[in-house]
Amino acid sequence: MRSKLFVPGSRPELFAKALASDADALSFDLEDAVHASRKAEARLVLADFLRSPAAASSDKTIIVRVNPVASPHFAADLDAVVQARVDLINLPKPGSPQEIRSAIVAIEAIEATRGLQARARILVNIESPLALRIAQPLASAHPRVAGLQLGLGDLFEPLAILRTDVAAVHSAMFATRMAAGEAGVFAYDAAYADIADRDGFRAEARRARDLGFLGKSCIHPSQIAIANEVFCPTEAEIAHALKVVVAVEAAQVRGVGAHVVDGKMIDGPFIARAQAIVAEARRLGLTA
Repeated sequence: MRSKLFVPGSRPELFAKALASDADALSFDLEDAVHASRKAEARLVLADFLRSPAAASSDKTIIVRVNPVASPHFAADLDAVVQARVDLINLPKPGSPQEIRSAIVAIEAIEATRGLQARARILVNIESPLALRIAQPLASAHPRVAGLQLGLGDLFEPLAILRTDVAAVHSAMFATRMAAGEAGVFAYDAAYADIADRDGFRAEARRARDLGFLGKSCIHPSQIAIANEVFCPTEAEIAHALKVVVAVEAAQVRGVGAHVVDGKMIDGPFIARAQAIVAEARRLGLTA
């Protein structure tokens, strides 16, 4: 899920275009992108789309960002979007781990009523000082939590923190990544509002990748190719990872633990990372 394209739930004319894009995932938004007066309409058109053959046959990860649990729209959002084709339900503005668990109870009740076998996992937004402070408990709230998604706009703007402050961005990224790592879930990077600033988007994506984020949110199709490129293993990374995997097999035959590949000491954490790179490269068709 190198790239995730936000799609307003009230813009059905964009749904087919999004499916045809190169984004790995689509995040249909019922929250910020939809005016309160159009929430009900957006739910209806999105529910129809999620039941369509086009959605069913797509190999993209399908995500829906619903309205906050405490909002008057939450129950109706769930009723519309808890369907077999939804892979992740994105919960914005969480206030506590209990809030995450109560949302999952509501989701499970709908799944049981509809006899759904495929169970959507949960993507939790980190977009407030509170959520950043309790990010690890949020990530560990329930086994169905799959990841944490950073939301820098909501986090920074109310506090007058400049988005161009690289140190502030890095700090929020690092805290989110550590919380996700402790909980054993993925971390996903924020959207970048300045669509014309392709260099800024690329630089922020690279910082996220260097911190082990899974991918980056895109608010415009022009950002997709950059995200896909940045979060794709490089030729050098793949070549080194393949060497490590081969060396590990040889070392196991000799009964050797830590060993050296290309002048670098290799042991358990490095082996796991190399295996992950090789698996991702194979998934993307970059190596046999």
